Amino acid sequence: MVLPLAVTDTDDLVRLGKLFGAMWTIKRAVQRDARNKVDALWAAKHERDRDGMKAVRQRLGLSREALERSAYKHLEDAGHLKHHVSKALAMHMADEVWNGVQRHLFPDATGKFFGRPKTGRWHDFTRIPGRARSHTTANKWETFRLAGTLHGHAMTYTGGGQHPLMQPRRMPRPVVPTGTVPTGKTTASGKPLMRKATWWDHTGPLAVVFAGGPDSAAGDLVLPVRVPQHPGQYARVEHFLANPGRWHKVDLVRRRKASAPGGWAYEAHLMILGPGYTAPAVRQMRDQAAALDRIGGVDGNVSNLSVVSFPAELDPTTGAPASTEIVLTDAERARLEKQARKTRGRARALERSRRATNTGQYGLSKKQNHRAARRAAKGLTPKTVTVPGGARAARSDGVPKQAFRRDKLSTAYRKTRARQAEHAASAAEHRRHRARNLARQIITAHGPVLVVEDCDIRTWYRLWGKRLSQTTPGLLITALDRECRAAGGHLVRASTWSTTLSQHCMCGERVKKTLRDREHKCIACGLVGKRDLVSAALAAFVRLTDVDDPKTAHLDTTMSRHAQITYGEGLEEALRESTTPCQNTPRGAGRVAVPPSAGPLLTKLPESSPSNPG
Repeated sequence: MVLPLAVTDTDDLVRLGKLFGAMWTIKRAVQRDARNKVDALWAAKHERDRDGMKAVRQRLGLSREALERSAYKHLEDAGHLKHHVSKALAMHMADEVWNGVQRHLFPDATGKFFGRPKTGRWHDFTRIPGRARSHTTANKWETFRLAGTLHGHAMTYTGGGQHPLMQPRRMPRPVVPTGTVPTGKTTASGKPLMRKATWWDHTGPLAVVFAGGPDSAAGDLVLPVRVPQHPGQYARVEHFLANPGRWHKVDLVRRRKASAPGGWAYEAHLMILGPGYTAPAVRQMRDQAAALDRIGGVDGNVSNLSVVSFPAELDPTTGAPASTEIVLTDAERARLEKQARKTRGRARALERSRRATNTGQYGLSKKQNHRAARRAAKGLTPKTVTVPGGARAARSDGVPKQAFRRDKLSTAYRKTRARQAEHAASAAEHRRHRARNLARQIITAHGPVLVVEDCDIRTWYRLWGKRLSQTTPGLLITALDRECRAAGGHLVRASTWSTTLSQHCMCGERVKKTLRDREHKCIACGLVGKRDLVSAALAAFVRLTDVDDPKTAHLDTTMSRHAQITYGEGLEEALRESTTPCQNTPRGAGRVAVPPSAGPLLTKLPESSPSNPG
C-alpha cells in the first residue's frame, strides 16, 4: 500500500534530501564496483575455461556478501555519509545492486539473461529499500518502521469518532511516548518491572520513523502518514493497516511533484504478510467470469483489440457467440490530442530554456544569420541573441563538444522538467487503470479462458511507433492475462506461424489478405466480416499439444466449421460488429458504487459522497 507522507517541516525535508543524496552516492559507488567486476569476469576468458566461472566470481568478489563489504568500505571511507546513512541501509542498497547483477550472471526461468549492469541517474533514484521486520524477535525493525495504529489515527482526526476523517494540510509530527510501561516481568518482591516508553508503545497517529540513525543529535526522523480519506477507500485502508502484526516492510519512496517543496513528494510503500486487497465489485466480476463456460479468442491490433467467444460445448441452447471490439472513443482521442499538445509545448519550453542558458553551445539559425548580415551591411549595432536557434557545437563525427549533463540548467527548466515527469507518470497510471478495467469487462463477458496470438509487440513499435502508445495493445493483453489467472482461467498464446489466423476462414479455406485488407470475404462459404473479429473467432479453435509452448499450436478447422454451421446468422452478426460493446469511460466516470464498510473513518459521511472500489 502506498502511504503518502505529509512532510512539511523544513528540517525534515532537508534531512530527507541528504538521506537520498547519501544513499544515491553509495548505490552509484557499488554499481560502479559491480560493473567493473562484471567486465573483468567476461574479459578473463582463459581463466574461466581453466578454473570455471564460480572460481573467477569468487576471486573478483561477485557475490552478495562481497558487495555488502564494498558498501561498508565506501561508507567508512566517506566520513560525511556516516552522518546520514546507517550500515543497515548500505547493506540493503548493496543487496538491491546484487539483484541486478544476479539477473545478468544467471538466467531466469525462461533461460534469458539481462544486460550488463549500468550506473543509474540521479532522477531515476526514487526508492530506499527498508529492512523487513522480524516476526520472531519482538521489537526488531532496524530501518524504517511504521508506528501507531489505525484506530489511534482515526480517533485523532475524527474528534473521537464525532465527524468524518479530516486530516489537516500541515499534519503535526507525532512524538515518542513519555513515561514508563510495564515489561510483563516482576521483581523479587512481586512488583511489576517497568521500562521507559519507546516508539513501540505509540498507539496514536500513524507515522514512519527512522529511529537510531547515525546522527543522534538530530533525533529520530518522524514522518506523519496521510491516510486516504475517501469513503470508498476505508475497506482497503483497513485491510492493510488494521492489524499491525501483519506489517512486514516499509520502503521510503519519492516521486517528482513540481508543486511540492523541493520538487519531490515522499511516500512509504508498505508490504504486509498477506494477500493484496480486492474490491468487492472486482471479486463479483471475477466470480461471474469464473462461472461462464465459454472459450474465446483475442486478436490484438495496432488500433483495436477484438475478442470473440463461444459456449464451450458449441450448443445453441447454452448461449450464442459474442464479440467485443476495444477502440478509442472520441473523448479519449480528444484527451490524447490535448496531452500530446501539452507534451510538445513542454518539450519546446525545455529546449528554449536550455539554449538560453547555454548560448555558447549553440550556433545561430539561418534566419538569425541573415538578420545579423543585414544589420552589419547597414552599419547597425549587432543584436545579442538570447535564444540561438542553430545546431549544437559538435565535433566532426557529430558528437557534442560538451556533454548535455554539463549544461547549466535554470530553475524554470528544473520545474518544467519536474512537471513533465509528473505528467508522464500520471498518464502511465491512467493507461494501466484503463487496461485493468477493460480486462475485467472482457472476462465478465467472454470468460477467463482465452487464446491470443504470440506476437512480439516490439516489432510493432518499429513499424507504427507512437501510435501504439495510444491504444497500448501490449498493456491490454498483459492485463487480460493477469485477470484471467485471477478468475481461475488462463490466457494461452499460440504461434502465428503454425496457425496463420488472419489468412483462414471459419470454413477452413485459406483467404489471403494483406495488411491493407480489413474486410474478410470468403468465396467458398460467403462469410463476410471484419478481419480482426474473424481472426479472434478462429483463435477460439486453436489447440495446443503443450500449453506452455506456443509453437505446438494448430487450428482445428473441423470445430470452426461446426461452429459456423451451428450458429449461422448469429455468428455472422457477431463477426460484422461488436455484440457486447466494451468501451472505456472517461476518467472518474462509470465506476461501480460499493457500500462502504462500517468504521470510525466513515462515521456521519454524506450519502451522496462518491465511492471508489479500489
